[in-house]
Amino acid sequence: MALHQTIADDLRRRISTGELGVGDPLPSEAQLGVEWSASRGTVRQALGALRAEGLIGGGRGRPPVVRATQVAQPFEDFLSFSRWARQIGREPGQHTLEVARRPVGRDAADALGLDEGEPVVQVLRQRLLDGRPVLVERTTFVLPVGRLLFDFDPDSGSIYDHLTRCGVDLTVARHVFDAVAADETDVSLLDVAPGAPLLRERRRACGPDGEPLEYSDDRYRPDLVTFTIENAQQSAPALSRTPLPAGAQ
Repeated sequence: MALHQTIADDLRRRISTGELGVGDPLPSEAQLGVEWSASRGTVRQALGALRAEGLIGGGRGRPPVVRATQVAQPFEDFLSFSRWARQIGREPGQHTLEVARRPVGRDAADALGLDEGEPVVQVLRQRLLDGRPVLVERTTFVLPVGRLLFDFDPDSGSIYDHLTRCGVDLTVARHVFDAVAADETDVSLLDVAPGAPLLRERRRACGPDGEPLEYSDDRYRPDLVTFTIENAQQSAPALSRTPLPAGAQ
């Protein structure tokens, strides 16, 4: 990895973990140059990447300041909660309630192009950031993919990393966001009140041939995680997931 990318990644980590909060100044170009034994041009290249992402602003002879804490991520990191959490310097965790083969319901059947009642594999997991529950995943896999989970411990790490190692190629995903009231399962797993508003992401992921392989109904605590979409002319929008600072409401 080029040095300017390494510097940019470290600054993103400092921002996302709260080491550098919104409004805080970054180290000066000279300080960063000394810290990384880097030329001014290399440092400016790293800072330019953060400016383009909207993470920092200001400057004009003074150190730039943090403008936002949203850290964009590539497609594969967005799918993998564990990989995303580690990328931003947080500790992911999970508690798997079930991995079960059962008949598919109407919503998942529609999303996966199956007939209602066909066998699928469903996973129910509670996800944590630094030990705090932030997400409940209700994921449905088509049977050939879901079978690969029966000899895997989902609490040991990323399901997506495991599926990738098994040769499953999730290439395209469609995300739909809305709000939903917490049901009994959400209440018990997210420590929220009955009916509390949750941020729901419904996701369908497909293989390179466009065949649907996974459908998920994921429910986040909106006081702990938010989403942003960044776009620019002549470029595809970048979707990112953002943890809010501890104690934010």
